[in-house]
Amino acid sequence: MSVVGRLLALLAVLLLGAGLRATGVLDGRRTELLNAVAYYVALPALIFISTYNRSIGDLLSLALLGGLVFVVIATAGLAWLVHWDRDSSARRSVAIVQSYHSNLGYLGLPLVAATFDQSVTAIASVVLGVVTLTQLPVTILVLSRLNGADASVATELRGLATNPVLVTLLAGLAVGSAGLAVPSPVATGLEGVGSLALPVALLCVGASLEVDLPDIDVGATAAVVGLKTGVMPALAWLVFSMLPVSSAAFTAAVVMLGTPTAVSTFVFANELGGDREFASLNVFVTTLASVATLFVLISLVG
Repeated sequence: MSVVGRLLALLAVLLLGAGLRATGVLDGRRTELLNAVAYYVALPALIFISTYNRSIGDLLSLALLGGLVFVVIATAGLAWLVHWDRDSSARRSVAIVQSYHSNLGYLGLPLVAATFDQSVTAIASVVLGVVTLTQLPVTILVLSRLNGADASVATELRGLATNPVLVTLLAGLAVGSAGLAVPSPVATGLEGVGSLALPVALLCVGASLEVDLPDIDVGATAAVVGLKTGVMPALAWLVFSMLPVSSAAFTAAVVMLGTPTAVSTFVFANELGGDREFASLNVFVTTLASVATLFVLISLVG
């Protein structure tokens, strides 16, 4: 399938998820069940099958690690400057966070796996782990400090110890680094389950998209969209063009960092005093905008 066809299919499944939520087919309980399938089954299977036959040294270098951390922190710093004069701290904090916090698990990794070969997917799995461990504490700090909310970064990071996506990533890297063999029937089964990650995750994202804001702040939302889907991947392109990384690492990093704002930022905003309606709108708009921007990125790196 061509890049255009693949991304149009992506948009169709997103809109299907939104339609199923609007008609009540995907109610709260069913959406929660679908999320559980994606989060605890499909995504872990995809991550394991893409990393179990490769060592950590083949997938992660100091250049890749440093580049990823730099792009996330630099984009967050730029977002802080761009959004410094927003109407309220609740809106400012959300605008900053949603300008860099990427949807790596539910969109980035499944899209990379459906578009590129296994070498790129394996590195994308590592990118997911590194960026998650970078952007999560920054997001908690920004939201809690600006909104005066009571949140512990240490507590959130400890929660990652039971995160099935990260646990599976570590397991796959451990098996690959140790050179352990995985029986073919098991690998084939996991590959089949992992192939469900993209459609299931997209249905979940679509069912989570909501627009309910009577007074839309066009300037603020446009700035979030520009930073997240334009500036961040452009910065990633520039940084990784100058670093000694493989073409697979370059592709994985640029595409993963070009994904839209994560749905989880709405949850964090809701829990830590952010503007929840503004957060919901930005998730929706960046996700739709990313269909076009990801097409450009994938066409360029492909």
